[in-house]
Parts: sequence; C-alpha cells; structure tokens
Amino acid sequence: MKRGFFTIMSAQFFSSLADNALFVAAVELMRSSGAPEWQRAALVPIFTLFYVALAPLVGAFADALPKGKVMFISNAIKVVGCLMMLFGSHPLLAYAVVGLGAAAYSPAKYGILTELLPASQLVKANGWIEGLTIASIILGIVLGGTLVGHTVSSHLLAFDFPFIDTGVDSPPAAAIASLIFVYMIAAWFNTRIPHTGVKMRPLRSNPEHGFLRNLGALLPDFWQCNSRLWRDKLGQISLATTTLFWGAGGNLKYIVLAWASLALGYSTAQASSLTGVVAIGTAVGAVVASMRMRLDMATRVIPLGIGMGLLVICMNFIGNLWVAVPFLILLGAFGGFLVVPMNALLQHRGHNLMGAGRSIAVQNFNEQACILVLGAFYSACTGLGLSAYSAITAFGIVVAGFMWVIKRWHESNLRKYPEEVEHLLSIARSDKHH
Repeated sequence: MKRGFFTIMSAQFFSSLADNALFVAAVELMRSSGAPEWQRAALVPIFTLFYVALAPLVGAFADALPKGKVMFISNAIKVVGCLMMLFGSHPLLAYAVVGLGAAAYSPAKYGILTELLPASQLVKANGWIEGLTIASIILGIVLGGTLVGHTVSSHLLAFDFPFIDTGVDSPPAAAIASLIFVYMIAAWFNTRIPHTGVKMRPLRSNPEHGFLRNLGALLPDFWQCNSRLWRDKLGQISLATTTLFWGAGGNLKYIVLAWASLALGYSTAQASSLTGVVAIGTAVGAVVASMRMRLDMATRVIPLGIGMGLLVICMNFIGNLWVAVPFLILLGAFGGFLVVPMNALLQHRGHNLMGAGRSIAVQNFNEQACILVLGAFYSACTGLGLSAYSAITAFGIVVAGFMWVIKRWHESNLRKYPEEVEHLLSIARSDKHH
C-alpha cells in the first residue's frame, strides 16, 4: 500500500472506536435517566440525520479540501457533540451533532482510497478499512460497556479537579468525557495524512451569495450524481445492496442490545459484548472476502443478503448464550463477505462517473436514508407496543425480501443489457480506467 494508507487507517480506527463507545454511553445515559425505550431506539436513526440532510454539501466539501483536513474538522464537530451531551443537552440532539461530524468524515475517509489506490487494490483496501472499522466497533462497544460499568466508572468519577466543577457525576458522563481524548488521538492522525496530489474541485459557490443560495447551487449537481449512479447497470446494483446492508447493519447494533436484554436478561454493559460478537463475524467475513473476491466478481455475493435477513428472524428462537455466540458470528460473517466487494465496486463506479467525494456522499445519502427509515420503522414498532421479537421478525422479512428483489434486478440487467454489463465489468478488471 502507498505511503499514508496506514495513517488513514489509524485515524479511521480511533474515530470509529470513539463513535461506537459513545453509542453505548448514550444508551446508558438515557436508560439511567428514565428515557422511554423508543427514544433509546431512536439513537440509531438520529445519528444518520445529517448524512441525509447535508449529503449534497458534504460530498462537495470533501472534494474541495485535502481529505485529511476535512477529517480533522469532522472530528472537531464530534467533540462538540460530546460536550453538548456532557453539559445538559438532550442526548438525541447531542448525538445528532456527532452524526453531523460523521457525515462530513465519511466522504473523506472512503474518497481518499480511490484517490490513493488503483482499482486492483480497492477490494483489498476495503478489506483493510472494513476490518479495522469492525475491529473498532468490537473494541469501541466493549470500551463503552467497560467505561459505564461500575469498576472503571468508579475510578473515573474519583478524579477531581481543584476549584473546577466539571459536572461529570455519573458513569455515562465519565465515559463521554473520556472519549473526547480518543477523538483527539484521531485528530492527531488526521494532521499526518499526506496530500494525494489529486486536483481539488472547488465548491460551486459565489461569495456574494448567501449560504442558502450557495447550497441551492449544489443541489442540482448532487441529484445529477445520484441519478447517474442509479442509472449505471453495476452502480445501481452495488448501491442498492450496500444501501440495504448498512440500513440493516446500522440498526442491528441496537436490535442486538434489545434482544439480549429480553432473551438473556443482560444489562447494557453485558449486551454490548454481544454486539461485538457480531462485529467479530463481520471482520472474519470482510478479511475472507478481501482475499478471495475480485472487483468483477462482486455481484455474486447478493444471495448472502437474503440469508442475512433470514438469520435475523432466527434470533427469536435463541435463548442460550452458547448458541447465540456462534450464531451472531455467522450473521456477521454473512454481512462482512457481502459488503466488502460490493463497497469496492460501488466506489469504483462512483469514482469513474463523478469523483470520489461526491460518489461517497451519494452512497452515504442512500445508505443513511435506509438506516433512518428502517430505524424509524423499528422505533415505531416498539413505540406501538410490539415486542422486540415481533419487531425483529418484521425487520428480517423486510431485509430478505428487498435483497431478493435486488437479485432479480441484476438478473434482469444481465438478460436485457448483456453488452453494457460486460463492458463495465471489463473496466473493473483494468486499472487503466481508474
């Protein structure tokens, strides 16, 4: 890998580590304050709000500045969200601000891969970034559970600063305060990311115009990019698949917490370790996919998405930890093997069609909108009084059903447009077009 790749990986690891630990701390903060179940479930969709709302802006922003600088600014926004949560803002509002930082971060962290590496290394690079992201999910969730647990939180709360009232007086607050330092480590790595030499694409704005007019000028460009990717015969399939995968996977981390509480009687700290088990399986699947799959073979993994939805439904029949652990590893492995080649194919098509930052912003818009919709669906199910078991069943049926539709869609493209699909696959086999 080129110089700077592992610096990017380190920055991504620590930023994602803090994001996932913060999720557990936020859940515990709301639980301890007596927030209703539907509000805790809403943490997942609220995090995605700015991914959807500001997608036209963050993609252009990522292409207008060096990616390392964009990532540094984004981490600073996440710290602001932590401070808001720490000093009295509603956790949902504060977590939405952290989501704003994540929305700005994502086009830069994925977009820089296509600037730095040729097409032949994209699947391997995605295996690295997904593997490290998943490792950060595992460690982040475990870290969050550990920080809110009695043993560690009692030591954190014992720290006292003379003449300063920090307002940190509960285990979740102590955990959130600690995570600010993890974001600062990620920010330091951001400053070490080299410039890739790719020409910046300035924001289409006029300094004489107001913010709303400038944003309005970006909207047609974004929707044109969105339409271009959905019309592409490989881009549409990879975008649909990753959209549904992240919609399901983004909500799965809360669903596992709710299921573990109901089926196994676990606390937040205990249940967080099971979410980490899913991530272990995803890491295994991601590594195997990065070793076995090529860019032009990506569409072969679509049936795993159907299996993933069916496995989610099977969670309802598990009430034993020794069965749950291998099952959750298998569920995660299906997802990991599915997403790595599909993500790489989507990045490849997007980079060829419109540029790295805008491509990732389009991808984020669709994926996070799916998380928002599926998260709202699950939150509504629990708010209407459905048990976690019923909500999980409905969720699994939706995922398996839509993955089956995507499979039929690709088969239809192969019948109707064989020459176009083969041409796009030939581009995927060559670094010259990247």
